[in-house]
Amino acid sequence: MKKGLERAVKAGGGLLIGFINGFFGGGGGMLCVPLLEKILHEPTKKAHATAILIILPISIASAVMYIINGYFSLSGTLSVSAGVVGGGITGALLLKKLPSFVIGIIFAVIMIAVGIKLAVF
Repeated sequence: MKKGLERAVKAGGGLLIGFINGFFGGGGGMLCVPLLEKILHEPTKKAHATAILIILPISIASAVMYIINGYFSLSGTLSVSAGVVGGGITGALLLKKLPSFVIGIIFAVIMIAVGIKLAVF
């Protein structure tokens, strides 16, 4: 991919990922991973790890806007925080140990399951 086109894809992809994450309160990583893997040809594990780092500032910015606008639940945050931290650590450890094709299968299954849930429920 030519440098100019690559920069445009990164900028456009970044805008889309940021918009999705801000609009829905999450989900940007589900777009970021395929962008990094399929379009920018990053290895699977690198794409997943990079997506997490990319989503961090987007999530912070979105959270600030939600707090400013009164869309924040302290009790909800506190009730799921331990699970989120534990799950994040577990997921990062598994990413390191599992083969890339297994990570791809797990990611695809989750994407399909979420799509079905959104379409049906």
